[in-house]
Amino acid sequence: MRALKALAGLPRPVAPADLTGQAMPESKEGQMDSNEHSAADSDSDEETVHKDAQVGVQKIEATAQVWTKSTLITVYIMIWFIYFINAMEQGMTGNLTPYVTSSFQLHSLTAATSIMSSIIGGLFKLPLAKIIDVWGRPQGFLAMTACLTLGLVMMAACNGVQTYAAAQVLYWLGYNGQGYVMGIVVADTSSLRNRGFMFAFISSPYIATVWITGPLATAFLNGPGFRWAFGAFAVITPVISLPLYVLLQWNYRKAVKAGLMPQHDSGRTVLQSIKYYAIEYDVFGLLLICGGLALFLLPFSLYSYQAKGWQSPMIICMIVFGALLLIAFGLWEAYLAPVTFMPWALLRDRTVLGANILAAVLFFEFYIWNSYFTSFLQVAMGLSITQSSYIANIYSIGSCFWALVCGALIRWHGKFKAQSLYFGVPITILGVGLMIHFRQPDQNIGFIIMCQILIAFGGGTLVICEQLAAMAATSHQYVAVVLAVEGMFSSVGGAIGSTVAAAIWTGTFLPNLYKYLPADEQVNASTIYGDLVTQLSYAKGTAARAGIDRAYGETQKIMCVAATTALVLAIAGVMMWRDINVKHNKQVKGLVF
Repeated sequence: MRALKALAGLPRPVAPADLTGQAMPESKEGQMDSNEHSAADSDSDEETVHKDAQVGVQKIEATAQVWTKSTLITVYIMIWFIYFINAMEQGMTGNLTPYVTSSFQLHSLTAATSIMSSIIGGLFKLPLAKIIDVWGRPQGFLAMTACLTLGLVMMAACNGVQTYAAAQVLYWLGYNGQGYVMGIVVADTSSLRNRGFMFAFISSPYIATVWITGPLATAFLNGPGFRWAFGAFAVITPVISLPLYVLLQWNYRKAVKAGLMPQHDSGRTVLQSIKYYAIEYDVFGLLLICGGLALFLLPFSLYSYQAKGWQSPMIICMIVFGALLLIAFGLWEAYLAPVTFMPWALLRDRTVLGANILAAVLFFEFYIWNSYFTSFLQVAMGLSITQSSYIANIYSIGSCFWALVCGALIRWHGKFKAQSLYFGVPITILGVGLMIHFRQPDQNIGFIIMCQILIAFGGGTLVICEQLAAMAATSHQYVAVVLAVEGMFSSVGGAIGSTVAAAIWTGTFLPNLYKYLPADEQVNASTIYGDLVTQLSYAKGTAARAGIDRAYGETQKIMCVAATTALVLAIAGVMMWRDINVKHNKQVKGLVF
């Protein structure tokens, strides 16, 4: 999600790849001057829709020609409420996950459950970008709502960590996909100057839901159980989401009746269409990279459950075959794919590449220090579920609040690079770095809260600016693609971060338990390692609880060191951006904010 407009006189980026994977025509120097782009926009303003745009882009542009201001406001209100429900549901899920894994005596797999879901949820955004550009925004939104609902149903009915992890894949596929499509709708219906603020607005429900998710999770755990929590939202989600689909479709049909939508007829049969879209979406490449990343990353969190550890044949095979699949993906993309999965021409632009590097780094470091954060707060700091959820969600409150401020500043002066380079990155590094010292059981909780506030303000700045930078490299036709690539980098970065967190946890927490537990409790170390409830069953002040707390502190310190080190790459990512001004560019058509 975010905006764009090149500063007059500065060179435009390399032309992005079109949806067939081929580079769009470029000027003789390989770049388009921003004045040329402005002129092209001016000429095309006379058109009702961009005639050369993808069908999905034409549909939303035609829709924007017929709806009223009140309809547009209603769309944003609906999106806000869907974000509110999703934020409440996602926050509750985060609080419940350690208890779900602990119910199967596998608390240490808390981070592992998110690896596959992060990989697939992120990589699928590129095919989803093509789907909504070819078929339309409402259709993509409906499909993602179905995935989200099915994931919640499976989570409610799960009978093991394996089923729960599979449900998480569908859940996060739908959750990320639904949020992505709504973000594209916002990008379609807002000017570049206002887009950063509008993105911050639709994310603002997280400011309120932080106060709800902890008590809600506690109420379900103490009452009907975690299964009913997921089951309730399996009903609420489609009820709150479907009206947006109906409203968008209804206005699109008005545009068709008004003759605003160009007619399209592919002339293909059903089988020809299946073959065409399988090639267009590079299904084979998608399978290669998903399988490769999953097989390569999962062993880092699973090896401790094998009798022979890293020497286990299963672990060795997963790593070897994962690496081979990733190599095969690279060769397929370079030499054999009719349509490439990755828009390589787009990634040659330094602003887009820098934004994607920053996105990957932010999610990577976040998932390292956050994966076991609520468990640490409950065990080492002695907080309740509700109290720990409040602290863990300081990031959500602070970043969403500060994103509104950041969006308003961008609307005023049109620039975003300086905010990121001189405020966002330094304050994030400061906050994460201070946690190395303060995230210990003997420290005052106030210092941890201080670190979370610093990280939140940095994150609120960087997420808005990074997405604006990505969109500042292309035209309306390719907004969905650049945001999909940005989302893919974010999710893969998060998956790798979860992998590193799980590897640190499995490699250090159990040895630390043996090191710090009293001799008479060491026989229970494996049980303590695998169950959060067992950890909490030891009273504060006992030698066993002190040993568990100290083991948490030692492991958390390593996680925070790894996260802080990774943030050095964030500086490089931001420095790659051009200093683009988004204040005066008209990118979208119709009635928009």
